[in-house]
Amino acid sequence: MTDAYLSTLQKHFSWDRWEQLIRAEGVTLDRPRRTAHPRYPEIIYPMDYGFIRNTTSSDGAEVDVFVGSGVDRLVGLILTSDYRQGDREIKLLWRCCPSEVYLAHGFINFDTSKLKGRLVMRFPMKTLWNMQPVKH
Repeated sequence: MTDAYLSTLQKHFSWDRWEQLIRAEGVTLDRPRRTAHPRYPEIIYPMDYGFIRNTTSSDGAEVDVFVGSGVDRLVGLILTSDYRQGDREIKLLWRCCPSEVYLAHGFINFDTSKLKGRLVMRFPMKTLWNMQPVKH
């Protein structure tokens, strides 16, 4: 995966269409924050994780989504290579504030001998920081 490929993906990914699909279909949370992976119980999800109903990813299952606590937008994606499963797929970042983007990316890349991902942002990180509501 080259930087040129990731740049092209960022520019040509259908961000608005996927955002509309999430709003229409919703996200089914099947792995709430702090729960274990069903096949790998040593893996604990640091944030809510689920899928978009009525979609199909490259692995044959629904498209996966990390769900955060930020603005109600699709802010990015992680293009993953899973060496255990032998596949590649995208994992969308929905409503993720900047710290949750870093958290999801770090989670995916915790053990790169098993799973590795490249982050593709819809907005520059500075823009994402400015989109967050100010908490007093």
